[in-house]
Amino acid sequence: MHSFAPEIMLITILSLVILSDTLAERLKIPSVFLLLTGSYLVYTYFKVAVPIDLSEHFDTLILFCIPLIFMGDALHLHFSDIKKHGWSIFYLAVVAVALSIAAGASLSYFGVFEGLSLGAYVSLFAINMATDAVSVQSVLSRFKGISHDIKVLIEGESLGNDATAVIAFFFIGLPWMMSGHIDAGHAAIEALRVFVVSIGMGLAMGYGFYMLMKLFSDRRGELFAFIIEGYAAYLLGEHYHASGILTLITAIIATKAWIDMDLEVIEAKEGKKRKSFFRKLRASSVVATTKERLEYIYEMAKEFGYIAAVLIFFALAEMVDFGQLWQYRNEILIMFLVTTLIRALSMAKFAYFGKAVGTEGWFILTFSGMKGALSIILVHMIPADFAYKTMFEAVTTGVVVLSIFVYGTVLWSYFTFFKKEKETKLFVS
Repeated sequence: MHSFAPEIMLITILSLVILSDTLAERLKIPSVFLLLTGSYLVYTYFKVAVPIDLSEHFDTLILFCIPLIFMGDALHLHFSDIKKHGWSIFYLAVVAVALSIAAGASLSYFGVFEGLSLGAYVSLFAINMATDAVSVQSVLSRFKGISHDIKVLIEGESLGNDATAVIAFFFIGLPWMMSGHIDAGHAAIEALRVFVVSIGMGLAMGYGFYMLMKLFSDRRGELFAFIIEGYAAYLLGEHYHASGILTLITAIIATKAWIDMDLEVIEAKEGKKRKSFFRKLRASSVVATTKERLEYIYEMAKEFGYIAAVLIFFALAEMVDFGQLWQYRNEILIMFLVTTLIRALSMAKFAYFGKAVGTEGWFILTFSGMKGALSIILVHMIPADFAYKTMFEAVTTGVVVLSIFVYGTVLWSYFTFFKKEKETKLFVS
């Protein structure tokens, strides 16, 4: 007898996306609240709607979802924004995350989590410092009054932060945690190798797909090209033992940046006046796409991201065990409060140093650190024979849920009841 499981799954996923968006619009709340709650309720109490054993196929699910989750955010970053805020994004995505993981790991000195080694602390904080692009976008898209500059910082962080967390987890924390020791010099060199190789492959692939997209000129073909690029970049990075996520993000951003540069040249009508070597190298007179088609591509990529998020939320529902959550309630609360405090301190740079955004900007940046898909993926990657895996899963599940609902509610309350004016610039000179 034919199994209709794939068709039923598709109906369930699309129905959840439609219903959550519709209710969110009517209730004026972020759709991720309803998406997360709906996914759990359907998976737990209406099993017939999710007829595929997601725990058995979790690795396949991850490979399918990762490119879709990151692609939309990467496409939304504009080249001019990267130029303007490049160093700030680097701080958020690399420096702040590294310092945050180090600060969290230093708690091992006080024995906050009984029995964990220093390597386990590094792994646990790498997992729980990774922000979620889909959750962040879902919450922030509901609010007016957030400046474009702040949105760029948040989007840039939600991409780069994840790549740094993945490298810290797989190439430092996990080996250290499982073996009990680590060669600091070797680990640093290996992390640097992964960083350089991933970015190099991403740039090469980004250029290749950018040139390929000049051969056709329809929005569906361009959308599919970006999707193919995302999957291919991720697989290439993983195949060569680098970071698939960083390769993917670099490739998409690079392709989009070169497209943005071409569009800027055409808009300024400089195409015939200036012909530098680099413009000839990228054949800038032949456009890969248009602004209108890019908008369509971004919107579709965002919808694919929501579909992937539902699948990951189903996986989260599989991991939810209220008995375990209650058993580890103190550890969950400690991790949530500590990661929130560390994030608030790392964001203080933007309130008081350099290009200050003021107290309001610091507040928004602090509470835009929702956790989600990547944290769930990373904790699942811990070997089953690790003695504290149950604790890691309970803590991560609790922190993901708390960050989405607590951070999201704080931002929703602020923009609903205290800040109702139209969008303004938060940067001050």
